[in-house]
Amino acid sequence: MDALAENCFQKSSLIQYTRVWIPDPDEVWRSAELTKDYKEGDKSLQLRLEDETVQEYPVDVQNNQLPFLRNPDILVGENDLTALSYLHEPAVLHNLKVRFLESNHIYTYCGIVLVAINPYDQLPIYGQDVIYAYSGQNMGDMDPHIFAVAEEAYKQMARDEKNQSIIVSGESGAGKTVSAKYAMRYFTTVSGSASDTNIEEKVLASSPIMEAIGNAKTTRNDNSSRFGKYIQIGFDKRYRIIGANMRTYLLEKSRVVFQADDERNYHIFYQLCAAASLPEFKELALTCAEDFFYTSQGGNTVIEGVDDAEDFEKTRQAFTLVGVRESHQISIFKIIASILHLGNVEIEAERDGESCRVSPEDEHLSGFCRLLGVEHSQMEHWLCHRKLVTTSETYVKTMSLQQVVNARDALAKHIYAQLFHWIVEHVNKALHTSLKQHSFIGVLDIYGFETFEVNSFEQFCINYANEKLQQQFNSHVFKLEQEEYMKEQIPWTLIDFYDNQPCIDLIEAKLGILDLLDEECKVPRGTDQNWTQKLYDRHSGSQHFQKPRMSNKAFIVIHFADKVEYLSDGFLEKNRDTVYEEQINILKASKFPLVADLFHDGKDSAPATTASSKINIRPSRRPMKASNKEHKKTVGYQFRSSLHLLMETLNATTPHYVRCIKPNDEKLPFHFNSKRAVQQLRACGVLETIRISAAGYPSRWSYHDFFNRYRVLVKKKDLANADKKAICRSVLESLIKDPDKFQFGRTKIFFRAGQVAYLEKLRADKFRAATIMIQKTVRGWLQKQKYRRLKGATLTLQRHCRGHLARRLAKHLRRTRAAVVLQKQYRMQRARRAYQRVRRAAVVIQAFARGMFVRRIYHQVLREHKATVIQKHVRGWMARRRFQRLRGAAIVIQCGFRRLKAKQALKALRIEARSAEHLKRLNVGMENKIVQLQRKIDDQNKEVKTLSEQLSAITSAHAMEVEKLKKEVACYQQSQDEDRGPQLQEEVESLRTELQRAHSERKVLEDTHTREKDELKKRVADLEQENALLKDEKEQLNNQILCQSKDEFAQNSVKENLMMKKELEEERSRYQNLVKEYSRLEQRYDNLRDEMTILKQTPGHRRNPSNQSSLESDSNYPSISTSEVGDTEDTLQQVEEIGLEKAAMDMTVFLKLQKRVRELEQERKKLQVQLEKKEQQDGKGVPAEQPSNDSDLDQDADLAYNSLKRQELESENKKLKNELNELRKAVADQASEHSPAAAGTPDSYSLLLNQLRLANEELEVRKEEVLILRTQIVSADQRRLAGKGSEPNINARTSWPNSEKHVDQEDAIEAYHGVCQTNSKTEDWGYLNEDGELGLAYQGLKQVARLLEAQLQAQSREHEEEVDNLKAQLEALKEEMDRQQQTFCQTLLLSPEAQVEFGIQQEMSQLTNENLDLKELVEKLEKNERKLKKQLKIYMKKVQDLEAAQALAQSERKRHELNRQVTVQRKEKDFQGMLEYHKEDEALLIRNLVTELKPQTLAGAVPCLPAYILYMCIRHADYVNDDLKVHALLTSTINGIKKVLKKHNEDFEMTSFWLSNTCRLLHCLKQYSGDEGFMTQNTAKQNEHCLKNFDLTEYRQVLSDLSIQIYQQLIKIAEGLLQPMIVSAMLENESIQGLSGVKPTGYRKRTSSMPEGDNSYCLETIIRQMNSFHTVMCDQGLDPEIILQVFRQLFYMINAVTLNNLLLRKDVCSWSTGMQLRYNISQLEEWLRGRNLHQSGAVETMEPLIQAAQLLQLKKKSPEDAEAICSLCTALSTQQIVKILNLYTPLNEFEERVTVAFIRTIQAQLQDRNDPQQLLLDFKHMFPVLFPFNPSSLTMDSIHIPACLNLEFLNEV
Repeated sequence: MDALAENCFQKSSLIQYTRVWIPDPDEVWRSAELTKDYKEGDKSLQLRLEDETVQEYPVDVQNNQLPFLRNPDILVGENDLTALSYLHEPAVLHNLKVRFLESNHIYTYCGIVLVAINPYDQLPIYGQDVIYAYSGQNMGDMDPHIFAVAEEAYKQMARDEKNQSIIVSGESGAGKTVSAKYAMRYFTTVSGSASDTNIEEKVLASSPIMEAIGNAKTTRNDNSSRFGKYIQIGFDKRYRIIGANMRTYLLEKSRVVFQADDERNYHIFYQLCAAASLPEFKELALTCAEDFFYTSQGGNTVIEGVDDAEDFEKTRQAFTLVGVRESHQISIFKIIASILHLGNVEIEAERDGESCRVSPEDEHLSGFCRLLGVEHSQMEHWLCHRKLVTTSETYVKTMSLQQVVNARDALAKHIYAQLFHWIVEHVNKALHTSLKQHSFIGVLDIYGFETFEVNSFEQFCINYANEKLQQQFNSHVFKLEQEEYMKEQIPWTLIDFYDNQPCIDLIEAKLGILDLLDEECKVPRGTDQNWTQKLYDRHSGSQHFQKPRMSNKAFIVIHFADKVEYLSDGFLEKNRDTVYEEQINILKASKFPLVADLFHDGKDSAPATTASSKINIRPSRRPMKASNKEHKKTVGYQFRSSLHLLMETLNATTPHYVRCIKPNDEKLPFHFNSKRAVQQLRACGVLETIRISAAGYPSRWSYHDFFNRYRVLVKKKDLANADKKAICRSVLESLIKDPDKFQFGRTKIFFRAGQVAYLEKLRADKFRAATIMIQKTVRGWLQKQKYRRLKGATLTLQRHCRGHLARRLAKHLRRTRAAVVLQKQYRMQRARRAYQRVRRAAVVIQAFARGMFVRRIYHQVLREHKATVIQKHVRGWMARRRFQRLRGAAIVIQCGFRRLKAKQALKALRIEARSAEHLKRLNVGMENKIVQLQRKIDDQNKEVKTLSEQLSAITSAHAMEVEKLKKEVACYQQSQDEDRGPQLQEEVESLRTELQRAHSERKVLEDTHTREKDELKKRVADLEQENALLKDEKEQLNNQILCQSKDEFAQNSVKENLMMKKELEEERSRYQNLVKEYSRLEQRYDNLRDEMTILKQTPGHRRNPSNQSSLESDSNYPSISTSEVGDTEDTLQQVEEIGLEKAAMDMTVFLKLQKRVRELEQERKKLQVQLEKKEQQDGKGVPAEQPSNDSDLDQDADLAYNSLKRQELESENKKLKNELNELRKAVADQASEHSPAAAGTPDSYSLLLNQLRLANEELEVRKEEVLILRTQIVSADQRRLAGKGSEPNINARTSWPNSEKHVDQEDAIEAYHGVCQTNSKTEDWGYLNEDGELGLAYQGLKQVARLLEAQLQAQSREHEEEVDNLKAQLEALKEEMDRQQQTFCQTLLLSPEAQVEFGIQQEMSQLTNENLDLKELVEKLEKNERKLKKQLKIYMKKVQDLEAAQALAQSERKRHELNRQVTVQRKEKDFQGMLEYHKEDEALLIRNLVTELKPQTLAGAVPCLPAYILYMCIRHADYVNDDLKVHALLTSTINGIKKVLKKHNEDFEMTSFWLSNTCRLLHCLKQYSGDEGFMTQNTAKQNEHCLKNFDLTEYRQVLSDLSIQIYQQLIKIAEGLLQPMIVSAMLENESIQGLSGVKPTGYRKRTSSMPEGDNSYCLETIIRQMNSFHTVMCDQGLDPEIILQVFRQLFYMINAVTLNNLLLRKDVCSWSTGMQLRYNISQLEEWLRGRNLHQSGAVETMEPLIQAAQLLQLKKKSPEDAEAICSLCTALSTQQIVKILNLYTPLNEFEERVTVAFIRTIQAQLQDRNDPQQLLLDFKHMFPVLFPFNPSSLTMDSIHIPACLNLEFLNEV
């Protein structure tokens, strides 16, 4: 029914002027136009072709086969083929051709398929800017691109959490490899790496390796992939790349040994030959590629434009990057070189033909054996022999020459295939990761459908794979179509699509082609012909199998794309892929491990252990050794298995399709061959997608877009309805009567094919009628106006003309009278002169005529005399010739007669000779001579005959020439008689004229000579005069130069100032970029530290952070994880910059150090638990009934003790940090050395060990101190418990209140010295013992004694350990000496070369052991260091917590005191603009004023109040000359601001608030610095508030850097808020209602790509957002200059984002979009003027967008238009102008497209521009910011601090 309805619609559309497509043998399809309507029953169509020729096209009436309808011109060039109204093959082909040739667009969507046409040219559409432009965009929003497909796959993976696949297919040379490479580059650029192992670089580095070993030059492609590959890129939960894996399919091994004409072997062979001159490759014994058989069969070994040596260097770098060691690389190159040598081995056949041999002196065989490390004799033998194994015996059989050549080629192919798989395996190892893979994206680069003149096994496998992929593609497209219908809730019927399962069953089912092939391979004497016959018998009835008519060695398979004939020769051999086992065994025994590993399949060792426990029974007959090839799987079976695995993988993923098309076979840039393109479109499934789409509802419109486009068809009364869906429903039901032609979905309207074109026709008719009406009215009005003007002008002209005619008539009458008189006199004079002239002429003529007659008579007499003389001589010559001819004839007759007589005599002699037979027996030897003489006579006769023929030809030619000469003589005589007289007379006349001319020329020359002489004299005089004038001018110029020197000096100074400003601007830009980079690194450091804190605090099981490394520490590229200690990050960053390779060994130290830190974390927790228990016990032990005064005293003493202890720990911690930093710098310096590792190792490690030894000594001392502290804690606890049990002593003198306190060692020693000093000063023991000094002294002496005793014991233990160590070393040295003596004895038995090699190996092993020992020692020292540092950190944390608690308690106490002192009346003093605070209140000040302050709190207060308060605190610290307080306050302030900004990194108001306060604090430090340059605007009161003691210039620089960081964060926040709005507001939203009409198709956006919800914005949204930005910055007191710079940056970002989208979107490049843009830009400019921001330079940043909008609106036809565009668009580059013109799309049929010729004209006029090659603008570019000095008019004493800040602890001074 659908087909019938479609046909009826098509018939109704065939009216006059309808354009259709008809078949064409050259162009496939050709456009034509109907000249008259088609009626039912007509047998032909009357068509007019594009070249104006008329054609009658026959119509198939029975099958109703009518020509395809052509789409309207407005639809041509669409981005999506499924958006066309008429979906068929000619429409698809034409659309691709127009896009490719006219617009140079190589990418086009076809539903879910991206069609990519190879341009054979470099296009600038793959840069980083284009990648970022497509990142985050929905598919269909931008122009078609491979990046859009990659972004779609990446987005679906992240959103749906499902694996994705990108299937790239196409013919050889269509660009599959390049497309896959760009897709992988997109993933690596957008996602980044999950660790620091640079896995994305390794993924990209695998491409040059695989291209070198798997790509080759073919007739169709210079870089053709001869294998298929599937690359899986793994991602983690954050969707960052963590690894990759590669699978390969069906390597073309036959290319190793054979190449067709104009083809090459794999690139690696030619690259290696090009680099053969390098010193490391001398042992390969390679020369140029022409010298080797395996690389010279194709003829030309060079590819134009390709440098094999340079590519080889890239291949080596890629090998290194993926982790292939240098030794393995050399082994790989040796194997490749050995293959080349194997191909040059000369094989000599023996005489019997059944055997052959290889010369033992063959240098290529020797090189092959040497490079592979195999025995020469065995390889020489088994190359020419084979082993036959039977049930009883084993035979060695010779092979023929062809068999040996085949065996040699099979060996070469096998070696290369094994090497290929080894390289792939190691690339996969390099790309493997130990992290858990969350999802992956696969990129399948596989060969397309192939058909050649001769198709073999490779083409069969390739086409089989394409059958499977096509089946999967068809089912997926069908599934998506049905899902779309179901989602929109419209009724749908099952769409039939081509199912190629029968063809697949023919190939892979039981007893299919592959099954029969494997079965024939198992037959002992199976042949290709037998297998072919089995195919004929088995599958002759299949609809996809055919037998060729003229061949019994071929078969035909009908594939989905085409019918292919396969030649069965070689199928069995290629399927078996046999290599003789003896040759493989020789290679397995190679002395090179890599070569041996290539041929060990891993199954040999398995059977050895299977029957170890059973009893072995020896058989009576020797078992037959199983042949390796019998158990080997066939190539077909392996390919089928891998293909099934691939299909399972693809079916488990969401596929995305890229179909690559080869436009021509000549590799010409932008040349389109329609025949080749149609073949590929049919083969790759694009047309099948079109067919499936056309079978349903291919055109889809949203209700909004449909209403906007076709509201002109809606009646006026229907427009009153507010429901657009109802309006659309009513208008469609009224316009399209057949309800099956459309369906109403939930969000879209679905149309059958052709219905949109019908609606377009109705719309165009409506517009055309309205246009005619408008034109009629306008033209009538114009004609009326014209008539009135003409009437008035006519009356005026008539009046003036009549007067003019009357005046002219009078004048004419006067002139007529005068003319009559003049004519009379003139005619009389003219008649007289004519008569006289005629008379003189008659006399002259008579004189000349008479002389002529006389001369003529004389000449006639003279000619007759000469003719008589000539006749006499000619007749004599003719008589002589006749006589000679007769005599010659007589001689010829005589010769003939004599020859006849001689022949008769010779005949008689021969008869006589035959009768005399006895003479023959006597003269047998003379027969040969007679035969030779007879042959010689025959040859001479032949020569005589040829010479006679030549003589006769010459004679005839001579006779003809004589006759010709005779005729010429006769003609000459006749002409002489007639023309001789006049001829002579003419010659005399010519001589006379020449003589006269010579006389005249001589006279002219004389006149010229005299004239030139006079001119020269005059010129000399003029030159002398001019010389005098020049002298005068010289003097005047000298005077002027002296006068202008001063002006030039002024100009030079101005230029220098401009240059200095420019350099300053550039320097400021570089500096701010550095600041930005510093802030980024600092942010990264903070993030990592926070992550570590979260990991520590989060309960439950957590993964070890060391698992983030994808390789072990002994790898070539160890991963570098983030350290838990914050200071290590800089060192690691330095090591990364130096290079991983150089720092690999020392990085292991840091990695193990991190591991030890985590091990020590558990010990730290245990100690912390013990310490907390001890503190709880101490807290319980304090008696509750202690007096309050005692508790206060105890608290003060504890505070003093803790502060002393904290200072000591801080100093020691700083010392340890400094030593650790020196250690890291030493490690980094060692990694950065360029000398070899062996030379630099001892010095660096000695430095490392010395520093670690010093650190260990310090840590040992601290460890002892900690132990002492623990003992004191225990002893104090015991004494406290003992004191409770005893009775209290009532004697007040002997009770020491502080004697039971915890006493530190150093406190005790200080107390002891204090006692000694007190004793020398006074004898008052009561006073001395008042505070317990004697007790402290006693405890100190006791502790000192204990310490000395412990030190003595430690020294004795160390001495004993040292003796034991010396003994152990002595024993080790003895063992080492014995071992070296044994080694020396063994070495003496070896050859000198072996001795050297053995010595080197021993030295290397010794150095390795020493290195490992040193590493272990370093690790132990680091472990101890980390452990002690952890303990120090714990104690410091407790001290800080205690200090904070004490500060809080003290502040509360002071607050209570202040509250009590409120009632006291004091005399107020003047406020000096300084604020005082105590040191312990600094943290509270920063918390209340910085970290916890909200901008809303200070609403209505003085702007930048926190900055003023901070400056007043700084001023008081300066006043009291407390530098530590100034340093601490500024450092805390800066850190607090950074902390706030990090916490609120997306809050514009908070960032703006702190930018204004930071700038104000910077201005205050400048204004009150005392520098006269900053004090020019200060008042006298302000000058009193200047700093007196400190110069804070360095802190001003730090604040300036912080301001730059805050400014950059502010811009980043603002851009993040604005960027989602820009495209929708500037390009998509209708600012002018009704101006922009939707295109008749639009893009078929995928459902999966569409965002949820409505994200449309209008221009008012952007203006409201910028109003909000401006209000916030003004309210918070930000400097106006900074506000101007902020909006300049934001407007640049709006310009860049809008222009980039315009350059990448075809649907917005139209006239109406240009109008919308100009309106939107004018609104933005108006906003700038309204806010007084027009001086910011924001409008200048919008200039490219303004010019782009003007370009869209300008005329684009004539050369004058091109000149106007070139002169107008100065801010746009040539590339951008051409891109916009290519993308320009008319929105209706009244507009015209931009012609290709016009674009070429633009390019020609702009070719002299030096524009950058970058197409897109860098929207991330940031202008350098400048903070001008802006002093404040406020004085410090006038600032009031509001109570809401909670700063009561600040005291006004």
